[in-house]
Amino acid sequence: MVSSPKSLQIITGAPGVKGKKMTALPEDGPTDLIRSVISKRQEFKEPFYVLDLGVVASLMEKWSRSLPTVRPFYAVKCNPDLAFLGAMAALGSGFDCASRAEIEAVLSLGVSPDRVVYANPCKAESHIKYAAAVGVNLTTFDSKEEIEKIRKYHPKCALLIRVKAPDDGGARCPLGPKYGALPEEVTPLLQAAQAAKLTVSGVSFHIGSGATNSSAYRGAVAAAKTVFDAATRLGLPKMHVLNIGGGFTAGPDFDNAANAVKAALQEYFKNEPGLTVISEPGRFFAESAFTLATNIIGKRVRGELREYWINDGVYGSMNCILYDHASVNATPFACTSNCGNPTCRGMRTYSSTVFGPTCDALDTVLTGHQLPELQVNDWLVFPNMGAYTAAAGSNFNGFNTAAITTHLAYSNLS
Repeated sequence: MVSSPKSLQIITGAPGVKGKKMTALPEDGPTDLIRSVISKRQEFKEPFYVLDLGVVASLMEKWSRSLPTVRPFYAVKCNPDLAFLGAMAALGSGFDCASRAEIEAVLSLGVSPDRVVYANPCKAESHIKYAAAVGVNLTTFDSKEEIEKIRKYHPKCALLIRVKAPDDGGARCPLGPKYGALPEEVTPLLQAAQAAKLTVSGVSFHIGSGATNSSAYRGAVAAAKTVFDAATRLGLPKMHVLNIGGGFTAGPDFDNAANAVKAALQEYFKNEPGLTVISEPGRFFAESAFTLATNIIGKRVRGELREYWINDGVYGSMNCILYDHASVNATPFACTSNCGNPTCRGMRTYSSTVFGPTCDALDTVLTGHQLPELQVNDWLVFPNMGAYTAAAGSNFNGFNTAAITTHLAYSNLS
């Protein structure tokens, strides 16, 4: 995946990125940078991330080619790294924020509040007041109680009624059990908003995070169209915003999802002039842009089994194993024990277990994973670690996920 020189020029001047060191990466990825960081920080051996901003630019270009009529509003909860957010802002993304802190982070980068959708259907009153004060004027709702809060504290705010998608698309993390109005609730909610003198500008849905069945978008877009029609029958102002949520991944499933979305929009909304379509992708942009390097701090041999302890784990970046149902993959970087062949090409491998650093047995990162013979102070490198990783880590047992450093890089250009 190669990004254009223009995109990287834009990123270089982005808020959160400008003035920071960025390292050019060769075609084989961040190996040389990881080696350099390790050699300069031998005393500490702390885990660290590499953020490839070239990947971010390439993904934005892919999104623009595949879904040119759908504007991305990046889901900040997925990964709130400020350099990453700044790059997304410079590339033209809007932002899906779910709290005051997320809105503050985005606005601190100079992003205009009209590029923010407050996409949390259930908000604290104090957070609604803050959104009103800073001019974030678009939010979601799915209950009469939320309408009442918005009427009191942010009556100028435009609303998107969040509806439950008919199908969760085989999502890694379904959202329907928690959010979304049911079909029989739509009309009463629209009437309640009308009575509160609030403007419902459109419809929002989310088929679920990490969806695998792209046909779910068709059913959700169809459901959204019935809400547009219901609003017309009730005499509400004409709706003009459709928020198709997230669920996108950057792998081969994306093309199928993009085609399903375009077909559904053509089928159900081709006669809606002036329609603005937005989306809330998170992992699509974040997942493959980050690589995590961890140090081996302990080892135990039990027959043919090798057991290793690393200095990040399930209570840290690898919380994605529990909460995001992720599968992680580790590659060896034996720069201490085998500096001549740090990637251990051609070496015998052993069934291995990898533990995190805390004193909880739940803190197990990998089991039955094939690894070469490694030693304490060697490293394990984990690719594709940008989605719902550091964002949801803790400081359990004193291992502070928020303290993990991120090094900026960009992919080599062709």
